[in-house]
Amino acid sequence: MVMGSLREETQVVVIGSGPGGYVAALRLADLGKDVLLIEKRDRPGGTCLLEGCIPSKALIHAVEVKEAALGAEEFGLKFTGMEIDPRRLRDWTDGVVQGLSDGIKSLLKRREVTVLQGHARFTSATSLDLEGGEVSGVDFEQAIIATGSALNRLPEGIVDSVWSSADALKLERIPESLLVVGGGYIGLEMGLVYQGLGSQVSVVEFFPRLLMGADADLVDVMVKQVQQRLTEVMVDSRVVSISEFSGGGFDVEIQGAAKSAVTKKHYDQVLVAIGRRPNTDDLGLDTIRVKTDERGHILTDEECRTDEPTIFAIGDAATGPMLAHKASREGKVAAEVIAASDAVFDNRAIPAVVFTDPEIAWTGLTEREAEEQGIKVNIGRFPLAALGRARTLGRTDGLVKIIAEPDTGLVLGVGIVGPMASELIAEGTLAVEMGATLHDLMVTIHPHPTLSEAIMEAAEVAAGEAVHINPPRKVR
Repeated sequence: MVMGSLREETQVVVIGSGPGGYVAALRLADLGKDVLLIEKRDRPGGTCLLEGCIPSKALIHAVEVKEAALGAEEFGLKFTGMEIDPRRLRDWTDGVVQGLSDGIKSLLKRREVTVLQGHARFTSATSLDLEGGEVSGVDFEQAIIATGSALNRLPEGIVDSVWSSADALKLERIPESLLVVGGGYIGLEMGLVYQGLGSQVSVVEFFPRLLMGADADLVDVMVKQVQQRLTEVMVDSRVVSISEFSGGGFDVEIQGAAKSAVTKKHYDQVLVAIGRRPNTDDLGLDTIRVKTDERGHILTDEECRTDEPTIFAIGDAATGPMLAHKASREGKVAAEVIAASDAVFDNRAIPAVVFTDPEIAWTGLTEREAEEQGIKVNIGRFPLAALGRARTLGRTDGLVKIIAEPDTGLVLGVGIVGPMASELIAEGTLAVEMGATLHDLMVTIHPHPTLSEAIMEAAEVAAGEAVHINPPRKVR
C-alpha cells in the first residue's frame, strides 16, 4: 500500500464496517490480502452495534430483569424500592457498545487493516473517490460493498420531530405515552422497552396482524402476552397524519380497519418504525456494472459477486434478509472467493429472532410458506406447558414446532415462541443446514431439565412417537 499520497492503493477495499464489512476485512487479512476499510462513522460496528441490535438488546435485558423482579412474588420473593435511573441505564448501554466497538478496532489493528473515514463513491470498477477523508480516493483490485441500510424515509404528513428507533435508543426521556407506528420486530421491541420503563405504549400496524413474516401460531402466543402490557394494539389500521400539539406532544389521526372513520388521539411521543432501506443510492453505482432491484438491493450471485467482476456486495446492501448474522456469513464467503478459495453462500437456513417477551424465532421453511408453495409437510408441536424446565422458570407460555417432509422426516423448518427462543433456534438451524431428520433429533440426548428438550419432544410429536403429551385420539 502506498502511504502518504493523495490516493491509496490496496488489493481489496471494503466499504462499511458493520457485521458484514469488518468480518470480511478480518478474513481477507487472515488470507494474506492487503485490505483497506472505509467507514463513514468515527468508529466501527455499523448500525447493528452502534444503534441497533446491541444497544436495543441491552435495554431489553434491563427491562427483563425488572419484570422478573416484579413477577417473583409468585415464588415467594418480594422486592421493594425498585427505581429506574435512565441516565445510568443509558451509560451502561453506551459502555457495552463502546467496549465492543473498541474490540473491533483492536482486531483490525492487529490484522494490519488500514481504516479510513469518509464517504466512498465509485468512479470505475477499480477506483473510488473518498469524501471527507484524509485521502482523495482509493485504487483497488477488488471491492466489497458492505454499506448496510438506513431507516426508511418518513411518509408525507409525518413531522420530523417524531422518534426513529435510533432516537428511541438514546433514552433521553421516558414519555408518559408513546405511539409506535409499525408492528414489526423493531417497533415491538422498542415499544416493550419503553413500556417496561414506565410509558403507556400503543402500537398501530397497517397489516391485519403483527409480525406478518412469522407463522400465526407463534405470533398469537406473543400477542396474548403483549396485549396485557401495552395500552392498545391497533392492527389493520393506518396513520393518516401526525402533527405537533401546541401544548406539547402529538395529535395523531388513525384510520381503523375497513377504512372506518378517522379518530384523533394524543400522545406524548411518537416512534416511527416502518422498516429499513439499503444504503446504495449514493455509491456511484451508475459508473459501474452493478445492478439493483426495485428497492435498491444490489443483485449478486452465490459468490456474493455483482455483474461487475471486481465488485462484491454483502449484508443489507445486497438482496436477502436484512440480518447481521447473514451479513457476517456473506462477508466470509466474499473474502474467501477473493482469496481464490472455494466458497459459496448456499445456506439453507437463516434464523430470524424477535426479542419480544416471549421471544419468537424461526428458521428454514415456515408453515405459511409451505402452504403458499403447496408443499406437503408434517408438523409437530410441543407446548412448553408440558416441559419441566419451563415450569421451574414460571414460563409456560410458548411452544416449539418442527416442520418436516412426511416421507423422509427431513427437517425443513423450526419455529419457537417462548423464553430463550433466541438461543434454542441455533439447534433448529443446524438441523436444517445439515439435513437432519426427525430421527436425528429424537435420538440426540438432550440434557434434563432444559428448554432444549422441547426440540426433541416436538420431533417426537412430528414422528408420531410423543411421550410427554397424549397422542391424538384414535377413531374406532
